Amino acid sequence: MRALRRQFPGASIVYVVEPHAAPVVLGNPHLNEVIVAPRIGGVRGFAADLALGRRLRAGLFDLAIDFHGGPRASLLTWLSNARERIGYEIAGRSWMYTRRVARSRALAPRHSVENQWDLIRPLGIDPPDRERDSVEMAIGDHTIAAVARRLSAAGVADHHRLIVIHVSAGNPFRRWPLEHFIALAAGLAGNTERRVIVTSGPSEREAAASVVAGARAALGPAAAMRVLSCGEFSLAELRALFDRAALYIGGDSGPLHIAATSRVAIVALYGPTMPARSRPWRSPAWSTASVDAGDLPCRPCDQRTCQPGDFRCLTWIPPERVVAAALRLMNGATSPQDLHV
Repeated sequence: MRALRRQFPGASIVYVVEPHAAPVVLGNPHLNEVIVAPRIGGVRGFAADLALGRRLRAGLFDLAIDFHGGPRASLLTWLSNARERIGYEIAGRSWMYTRRVARSRALAPRHSVENQWDLIRPLGIDPPDRERDSVEMAIGDHTIAAVARRLSAAGVADHHRLIVIHVSAGNPFRRWPLEHFIALAAGLAGNTERRVIVTSGPSEREAAASVVAGARAALGPAAAMRVLSCGEFSLAELRALFDRAALYIGGDSGPLHIAATSRVAIVALYGPTMPARSRPWRSPAWSTASVDAGDLPCRPCDQRTCQPGDFRCLTWIPPERVVAAALRLMNGATSPQDLHV
């Protein structure tokens, strides 16, 4: 969005997004408007999309870019009737665009940002630069204040070094074992000046609770309350939480890339996906470490079937290695790292 604004400083830029991802772009300073389009199933949903298409058509857009490539996004791009419509070459839907961009289906070691940047290169926009074009997400003062109150209620003081561990993943292929998360949380909470907050998505509250309980049991009564559960955080609240944190640890899922919009040090855990494709896209000045199981013949994979059957790309990453990476970043290491077990 920043690159489009640089290229077209006087344009009206509108972003269409589904509700669950809307907090990422709401308040973005480069956008004039955000249209939140709920996904509704069946005939009602199709009628709603046609209505949204009529609204877009009435906007008389000069350009529409489909960054998603799914059937709904393709349809809305076509319904916009923009004079120029850019999208990926997609079997059965390429006719909906006036300009098509090739997209390799191979699991190539090329970052997703660069893949999406291909859609705006035809507009004369320079290649992406992590320093200039790092990801960003706006947060409001009320969200910052709400998170501060929750931390204070949980006993987190200003002098505490806060570590956020996110235990959820997009699917089982990206989920580090819970016993590893327990060992990690206990290992990092040994210092009296640290507080560890365990977060998760709505569907994995029980997993987060198990990690908190297990880490507290391992630490013993005297140190147990250094591992905290502060309830569920929205995407906006996570973004505010990361500004307060010294370190974030999590797998390749949405919160990792929310963390990338802040300056928090990050330890990212990779299983079937590769750091080259999805490491945090931000300035190299901000500390980031990628931890994975190294070269495996089955990695990367399509995340449909685990060929060895034991999810070794994740289960073979020991907690001790992640603790070591975390401490290295917390002690001031700033250069990007790729750590293999």
